[in-house]
Amino acid sequence: MVPLKPLAVGKSRLAVAVGASRPGLALAFAQDTVAGALACAAVADVVVVTDDSLAGSELARLGARIVADAPGAGLNAALAHGARAARAGRPGCAVAAMNADLPALRPPELLRVLETASVFPRAFLADAAGIGTTLLSAAPDVELAPSFGGPSRARHSASGAVEMTLAGVDSVRRDVDTAADLRTALALGVGRHTARYSARMQATAYTYDSQTRSGSVLLDDGTPVPFEAPAFEAGGLRLLRPGQRVRIETDGEGAGLRITLITLQTF
Repeated sequence: MVPLKPLAVGKSRLAVAVGASRPGLALAFAQDTVAGALACAAVADVVVVTDDSLAGSELARLGARIVADAPGAGLNAALAHGARAARAGRPGCAVAAMNADLPALRPPELLRVLETASVFPRAFLADAAGIGTTLLSAAPDVELAPSFGGPSRARHSASGAVEMTLAGVDSVRRDVDTAADLRTALALGVGRHTARYSARMQATAYTYDSQTRSGSVLLDDGTPVPFEAPAFEAGGLRLLRPGQRVRIETDGEGAGLRITLITLQTF
């Protein structure tokens, strides 16, 4: 199961780094997480627990089964509900709960984790920081008993779940909550949805006129795009030098692409 908050409120700690791009980036993370899970040989079904209609539609298009967050009582209640839904469709199956923000997820690494987990009644994988949890599994007919959120590594261990200490599964441990996490995930190599979305958020300053406070940037594909003074002022900048890496927010597509904010890149 993959739980997903409404996009409008998810990934709040990324707001400073990515601004108004946060909901779109949260969706891209979830798309790459679900796509990676569905491509894993050990995964028969991916259940996404969410009340977000856009996310539900996009993730269903990838092949996920969407379940409404009927309990509406937080992350762990949603996961327990998802586990029941998964087993209603596949009685007696093993289940695993996984974060929705694993954009670098690699199917072979997930396969290693799930194969290791399969020999234990309950098992979990700590996140890259060693504080939280990115995956919790339960064998057939064993209750999942999730306790995600904050220092969940300690809680899952105290609950009797076995911690898996595997090397070489960085993509399954690399969740993204901060700009530093995003930089690390991008360095690992993210899936196509996050790669495409993050590319739209980055550019290189090309020209800048301090009198008009306008100029242009080069997108990473080399396309020049102009920006006007309101976009510069929205980013809180005082000066811009050609060659600086910048984060941009845009509106429109193709020839109608318009920069609405430009600021220095923070990821």
